[in-house]
Amino acid sequence: MSQSLSTDVLIVGGGIAGLWLNARLRRQGFATVLVECGSLGGGQSLKSQGIIHGGAKYALHGALTGASEAIADMPRRWREALAGAGELDLSGVRILSDAHYLWSPGTLAGNLTSFFASKAVRGRVDQVKGEQLPPALQHPKFKGKVYRLAELVLDVPSLIARLAELAGDGLLAGRQVEPLREGDELCGLIVDGREIRAQRVVLSAGAGNAELLAALGIEQPAQQLRPLHMVLAKGPALKPLYAHCLGGGPKPRVTVTTHPAADGQWVWYLGGDLAEADGVARDEGAQVTAAQKEMAALLPWVDQSQTRWATLRVDRAEPAQSGLVRPDNAFLAEQQNLLVGWPTKLALAPDFADRVLATLQRDGVTPAHHASLPELPRPALGQPVWETLLP
Repeated sequence: MSQSLSTDVLIVGGGIAGLWLNARLRRQGFATVLVECGSLGGGQSLKSQGIIHGGAKYALHGALTGASEAIADMPRRWREALAGAGELDLSGVRILSDAHYLWSPGTLAGNLTSFFASKAVRGRVDQVKGEQLPPALQHPKFKGKVYRLAELVLDVPSLIARLAELAGDGLLAGRQVEPLREGDELCGLIVDGREIRAQRVVLSAGAGNAELLAALGIEQPAQQLRPLHMVLAKGPALKPLYAHCLGGGPKPRVTVTTHPAADGQWVWYLGGDLAEADGVARDEGAQVTAAQKEMAALLPWVDQSQTRWATLRVDRAEPAQSGLVRPDNAFLAEQQNLLVGWPTKLALAPDFADRVLATLQRDGVTPAHHASLPELPRPALGQPVWETLLP
């Protein structure tokens, strides 16, 4: 058997939630090992749109929900970290846009008076015009209204790379994970034959949590998968746009983020209502057609003749909720020395880490002395989805 290791906290799952938690723990003096079976960020993280939500999209009907209240402080915490002055030093991570926008096409804005007047968003939005508009909307034919949100959009690949740097020597590429027990108590994991003992084990593997729980013989907490059918567009005529396009209902008609491809072109990544129920039911061809029609109707001045299209099916993993609703907060469950969680949204990674740290403090778990880690096989950084789907 390979050499045994010991650490304070053993984390399984190298997405943003696990990497953020890992960095927070290390900054507070804990020894950690993070195990990733694939590539860092290669699950849900690199398939996200990179928006650090502040809650406005969850209050489109004019009242704050639990989700909007829980997430309201996230942009501030992320901005502090990105400035190098927060709970982590994320200076150097690329910010794609310092704001996200609400974009109301045509006369629809008249129906949103109660939304903008409500205390749910007062102080969070400002109308922009002219040169302040996102580049894709700076056209004489644009007749809608645009409101600036105090939210930001990050380049997720650079975020993953920075969090991997903060992990130091504690990243481990591992395929097979088995429980390590003393009697009935979980005292660590066996990763590819290597025993790793820890005071606490944290599962933060997104959709992989279900398989890990099954391997540990644990039925709860249960997991739900919320399917999305995202669309990618790449072409020389595309200009940056980071916005929720508002429809008549409580969800954005389409959510657009724009990402730099390796060849210098921009990629539009389309979510929102387009990617949900009806979009999930469509095959790839029908979903591309729907997206083409939607964007042609919203931005008719953009020449799409050289645009290439692709779709991506994403399963957002969350704790099981009645009616498949979205959880309001990051989620953490405990079972003796095992902690199982889902951040539920990229922006809530700091909240997830808070919950783990609060549990350690409550239980009196403090940093212990451990031998230095040997050189471990390190997982690779995940690649942006647009580089594989639209090379």
